[in-house]
Amino acid sequence: MDLPLDERAVVAAAMKDIRIHGNQVVHHLRGDIYEVRARTATRQFRVLYATEGKSDQVLAAIHAIDKKTRTVPARDIDLAERRLRDWRSR
Repeated sequence: MDLPLDERAVVAAAMKDIRIHGNQVVHHLRGDIYEVRARTATRQFRVLYATEGKSDQVLAAIHAIDKKTRTVPARDIDLAERRLRDWRSR
């Protein structure tokens, strides 16, 4: 997803909130997959990620979507899980 600078900043800020506040600002989707929401004046994004590393100190953003529905479509969660398995197999 190629985003303008202002939208990238909003997504980066949402990821930073996870580091500061932990799982209080996210939603668990399935297995190791979580989502964090990032909202601009005109759009809302969902970044699907998993924690990695010895102490879960790394956030691996593995998929992002422009929110169009109330829930994350199952196909997007499936894609995030496939990408996570691929990441971990390397």
